[in-house]
Amino acid sequence: MKSFFSWFKSSVKIKRWIFLILLGISLTCFGLAQILVTEEMLIEDLWKIIAVFVVGFVFIMLGIIFIQKRTLELIIEANSDYELNVKGKQARLDISSLIFNKKVYEEGPKIVVIGGGIGLNTVIEGLKKYTNNITAIVTMSDYGTDTTKSREALDCLPVKDIKDSIIALSDEEKMMGNLLNLNFKNDRLKNLNFGDIYLTAMSEAYSNISEAIQKSTEILNIKGRVIPVTTDELAICAELTDGTVIKRKDKIPEIVSEKIEKINRIYISPSNCKPSPGVIEAIEEAEAIIIGPGSLYTNVIPNLLVKNVSKTIRESKSIKLYVSNIMTEPGQTDNYDMSDHLNAIKEHAGDNLFNYCLVDTGEIVPEYVRMYNEQGSEVVQVNSDRISSFGIKFLQKNMSCIKGNKICHNPNILASTIIELICNDLRFHDKQNETEYLLLNSILKDEKKLEAKQAKKADKHKKIVNKATKNVNYKNKKSSKFSEKYKERIEGIQSVDAKAEKNRKIAEEIERLEGSKKDDDVEVAKDLYAHIENFNETRENTKAKIKGRRAKK
Repeated sequence: MKSFFSWFKSSVKIKRWIFLILLGISLTCFGLAQILVTEEMLIEDLWKIIAVFVVGFVFIMLGIIFIQKRTLELIIEANSDYELNVKGKQARLDISSLIFNKKVYEEGPKIVVIGGGIGLNTVIEGLKKYTNNITAIVTMSDYGTDTTKSREALDCLPVKDIKDSIIALSDEEKMMGNLLNLNFKNDRLKNLNFGDIYLTAMSEAYSNISEAIQKSTEILNIKGRVIPVTTDELAICAELTDGTVIKRKDKIPEIVSEKIEKINRIYISPSNCKPSPGVIEAIEEAEAIIIGPGSLYTNVIPNLLVKNVSKTIRESKSIKLYVSNIMTEPGQTDNYDMSDHLNAIKEHAGDNLFNYCLVDTGEIVPEYVRMYNEQGSEVVQVNSDRISSFGIKFLQKNMSCIKGNKICHNPNILASTIIELICNDLRFHDKQNETEYLLLNSILKDEKKLEAKQAKKADKHKKIVNKATKNVNYKNKKSSKFSEKYKERIEGIQSVDAKAEKNRKIAEEIERLEGSKKDDDVEVAKDLYAHIENFNETRENTKAKIKGRRAKK
């Protein structure tokens, strides 16, 4: 009996359709009754009765259709482990009388996420609300870095990023994180890490680390699977613009900053690393492939350099999305705008790798941006003129959030944007009535409502912080070493570009005036010619002075 009355709760949203059916029945009965009791009927009376009858019948049909639709939504929600926000509290919708096969959720869209570090796990955290079919392809390399005591004692491969991805895919992230990151205090097991021990044991049980990780995800019952991009011992190396080669991944930012040189290229050693079993197949079967966010040169590009990975992505017909970093990374992407990030990927992995690029609108509380500025980091700028040549559709979202004192991507906005693209693709192929679309669309609607509430709170918080910091002067802003080194060169290029554009417009005006027969226009044209000649003369004098100074040095 209790389960029966649960259907009439406000959160179930079925009472309205029952009322609509009752109203429809009442109108239909009223129409029939009028026919029976009316002795004499005019044409006008007949039309009124027909109209009432038709409206009543339509109400009945609409009520039945929407009750069925809402019932399906309840089935999906009750069995997808998706938490709804009800009156500000997190509550799990559970209609005990519904019997449903969880296969619906397990047959959600197949999404491949490629990268490493915090950025990869942020994407996973949001996507696991929508589907179980997530494959995280992770870089497994800390070659050249200081080996932990646990790794040294167990002689195991670097699995930190693997553990972090397993944690991100689990239902109880905090509990899973505490377990896999546990360092024993027992004298016999001191300094050993449980996650390292567990994955080492699984490796011995299943003969190779790739299969061991796959079986681990099944045993731990996480949503999706984690695959290392390669099981070969992989070194990520960097070559700088001055020819310096850095063979330790963790030393790249430090040495780049010390030498004030940019990264010319990143390469992996050995260069012919084979992808792990399942990597290529996962990319081929994916409905969406997500690359980034993360450290451009140490987490994103190395995955694309493994044999056949970038080739398979390029050939895929799925949705391919690159998620841009919000801030530049000191020692890696100093002074990089959006086009520099895309160009670096293009130079290393080839062209036509993505068809979408998701960028942040930059609506971040200035206080936090200043904190990053002090460390030599800045907001990644989107230069629409420079990025138009890449032939990519750009999506702009306010997807930044603050965790602690760090500017991060909002996992919910990232996931909802990806799912919206998949829903649009399903709609394009006329699949609105398929279970996959109904599942995604149902969760997406609730997520949009939640996003709207969070956006309002964020705006209020932003206004409060802006008001509090309005009259505060910041004098300790630390400019990037690259900015200091290349300041004159950048300003010179910008100045020349501006003058060249001005001269181009002048030349167009001269052509127009020369075609005129008016004496005044001819005089103006002569003045413009004189202006250009003066500019060219000044430019040549400046070049001569610079050469003279260099010669003296």
